[in-house]
Amino acid sequence: MTPDQMKRAAAEAVLPFVKSGMKLGLGTGSTARHFVDCVGDLVKQGYDLVCVPTSEETRKQAEGLGIPLTTLDKEQILDLTVDGADELDDKLNLIKGGGGALLREKIVASSSRQMIVIADASKHVKTLGAFPLPIEVVRFGARATAFKIERCFTHLKMKGAMTVRVRDGKAFVTDNGNFIIDCALGEIPDPAKLQSYLAGIPGVVDHGLFVGLAKMAFLGTPKGVVTISHE
Repeated sequence: MTPDQMKRAAAEAVLPFVKSGMKLGLGTGSTARHFVDCVGDLVKQGYDLVCVPTSEETRKQAEGLGIPLTTLDKEQILDLTVDGADELDDKLNLIKGGGGALLREKIVASSSRQMIVIADASKHVKTLGAFPLPIEVVRFGARATAFKIERCFTHLKMKGAMTVRVRDGKAFVTDNGNFIIDCALGEIPDPAKLQSYLAGIPGVVDHGLFVGLAKMAFLGTPKGVVTISHE
């Protein structure tokens, strides 16, 4: 199986959890795109579904498939969010945000009764951190915020290159109008501890650590789909 076929298999493994009448959160990224396609097929089959997209990219895809959309202002509690991950460990701690939608992804996931992660097997790691941790920061005072983040890493005895994300030759701006700083830490031994420290830094809007949000993951592998669950 190709990586794309493994992603598709993981997305299709979630379908038994989707029931007509549900309110769904739709993730962002190459794997989540497969699930959005699957939801489009379910809608064509007559499923009564209403969905909240986690990015403008996903919103456009969903609209093109005829998927009914809503917002968290109208529906504060969703039944299920399905999204990908850049990394996940055995406890279903995640690093997300490679696509730049981490803030909306976290808001939607935290507004859902359940979050299921879909990914190919390459995203499963023993310890988070090989994938650079994205941190979304307010544009005002971004350098001062980056300095505070670096001091936080030093306090926790962590270090690594910190780079403002660039796209098309200029600083990448999220759907929320913010910058992203990618932090190549190499290893994050205690995601929950780092999460709590980052939350206290003024200027940090949010970060790509998702701790305690996902309860199940489907991983596409060359031999089929593997399930990871953590209660």
